[in-house]
Amino acid sequence: MKTILLIGLGRFGRHIAIKLHELNHQVMVVDQNEDRVNAILPYVTNAQIGDSTNEEFLASLGVCNFDVCIVAIGDNFQSSLETTSLLKELGAVKVVARATRDIQAKFLLRNGADDVVYPEKQMAIQTAIRYSSDNISDYIDLGDNHAMFEIGVPKSWVGKTIGQLDVRKRYHVSIMAIKQNGKFSMTVITPETCLPANCTMLILGTHKDIQKCFHI
Repeated sequence: MKTILLIGLGRFGRHIAIKLHELNHQVMVVDQNEDRVNAILPYVTNAQIGDSTNEEFLASLGVCNFDVCIVAIGDNFQSSLETTSLLKELGAVKVVARATRDIQAKFLLRNGADDVVYPEKQMAIQTAIRYSSDNISDYIDLGDNHAMFEIGVPKSWVGKTIGQLDVRKRYHVSIMAIKQNGKFSMTVITPETCLPANCTMLILGTHKDIQKCFHI
């Protein structure tokens, strides 16, 4: 369990708060809008109405006591930048900030952010890749040009073993798991594992190698 300070309760911030609640983390939220704060109360440990660009107010939250501080402000970049900078000055351990453009990311990283997230950009990339092929069920970018794809088993692979296909040697990709009837099999993948029909595989590799292997 982690303690998390979440600043900004727009749609992005609200989704983060609800998911953190589902994951059983302790979350304090901050927003200037009283209605937003009241709406999220069932999902958080604590909530404050206030201006995160006010140093005195931010200091009163004890930001150095949180494992992670997330700046999810999306409608005012100046406020996001000032909040990020103040959090670091006040001793925040880790600051994650939201950006919508590369130039914003550069400013945030130069002014205290330890990491930056691009929710719109990341979702756009994921959507484009996922729906660019009938075989792709899901996609997660792992950075450094690597990704995890959930891909349907090609008809020519059905009934063959991992060893027979030898995709690691031929295409430099790895089959990590098999999913049938909506559930991933807990069986360890071995060269003797046989690929059944009507299932998907979790594939790890570079974008280029996966595209080459599955003709995406």
